[in-house]
Amino acid sequence: SGQALDINKMDVDVLEQIHQMGGLQLVMPQAFAETDCGVLADSGRTVHEFDLTGESVELPIMGGKTYNAMTFNGQVPGPTLRVTQGDVVQMTLVIPADEVTGHGNDMHASQMSATYFDSVNPGETSQYCYIAESAGVFKYHCSGVHLAGMDQHVL
Repeated sequence: SGQALDINKMDVDVLEQIHQMGGLQLVMPQAFAETDCGVLADSGRTVHEFDLTGESVELPIMGGKTYNAMTFNGQVPGPTLRVTQGDVVQMTLVIPADEVTGHGNDMHASQMSATYFDSVNPGETSQYCYIAESAGVFKYHCSGVHLAGMDQHVL
């Protein structure tokens, strides 16, 4: 028998304090990956622009019940994003002002420091850019300081 997790009763003060101090950061050399959207757009590579909205949505599940899912563009899994190795990925993440929590986007395909994909607060927008250096199938998922769990989305 498992124990139910009630997010309303969780003490997030410690997580908030860590976030306010700059978070737990994985530091990588600056030369690890180019992330400047302007520089990458002028690199002569094909640029793929993806707009994602991070939002909580009540999704139907078995038994006539619903599940409050953290989604990208209102769906689980999130949209499939297809690019060719060597292309530039330019992703814009929008969090509506009426969203109850921040969302982030951890892009495993980017091979960049996880700190680049920080949580985006309600009412804010963030843009991520990187070169798709490695061929393969990679996941991307919500991430952020106030998340109790992580819904997986496939890239």
